[in-house]
Amino acid sequence: MAAEPITLFDNGHHKCLMFDSLVIGEGVQSNQFLLVDGQHEALIDPGGDLTYTPLAVAASRFMNIHELDYVFASHQDPDIIGSIDRWLVHTRAKVVTSKLWARFLPHLVSEHVAKLVGGNVYDRIMAIPDAGANVRFGDTYVQCLPAHFMHSVGNIQFYDPIAKILFSGDLGASMGGPDEHLPVTDFDKHIPYMMGFHRRYIASQKVCRLWANMIREMDVQAIVPQHGKRFEGPEMVERFLNWVSSVECGIDLVTQDNYRPPVDYV
Repeated sequence: MAAEPITLFDNGHHKCLMFDSLVIGEGVQSNQFLLVDGQHEALIDPGGDLTYTPLAVAASRFMNIHELDYVFASHQDPDIIGSIDRWLVHTRAKVVTSKLWARFLPHLVSEHVAKLVGGNVYDRIMAIPDAGANVRFGDTYVQCLPAHFMHSVGNIQFYDPIAKILFSGDLGASMGGPDEHLPVTDFDKHIPYMMGFHRRYIASQKVCRLWANMIREMDVQAIVPQHGKRFEGPEMVERFLNWVSSVECGIDLVTQDNYRPPVDYV
């Protein structure tokens, strides 16, 4: 039975759906997203081999997979875009990603698959400049926002101006919390589930602060990460912006002890 998605937004013409229960086995829990605008469809961060088949089956209830317009990839990690070869073969979609990773993604595509899609994988990849860009989508657009060093050196996030939802990739990610399919209701209790991930995987407080300044200038009603719970409503969005602007992470925490020759054997 196909996984039932969570409806994040639906006005009858435009929909945002979240799939959050497709990873089985040893893979890290992750969220995948389907945007629908009339007869146009796009996927955000669809994942790798673990999620391709269940996502394709589940999403096919709401779209014609072959007619998919875009696959948006916030960065290059396997749990983001490891299944690029299958989406290239089975759909007509363009893969939208940062220009830093556009030339690397063809490494994930075998020679056999490259021949099936016409020989030049790069022709199917839309490289987004560092400053971001607006990608036309149906009667609207998807805004690709700069989020560099927020886990990846070439990172972009995706904003839906109709739903007013920011798909934030790994920023805001949480691990191991209860009821991960539900939005955050107690921010203070949620912090421990975010802290370890952000301290290790986000580059610095400086980039978080600059990013939060950008988001405060926008009309964002929900922030939905790729892992764990989402933040819905102005209060929770503001709580997250304030928290992530002040948390020490990445190089803020590095000392000389982190850079010494190892003495242990494995």
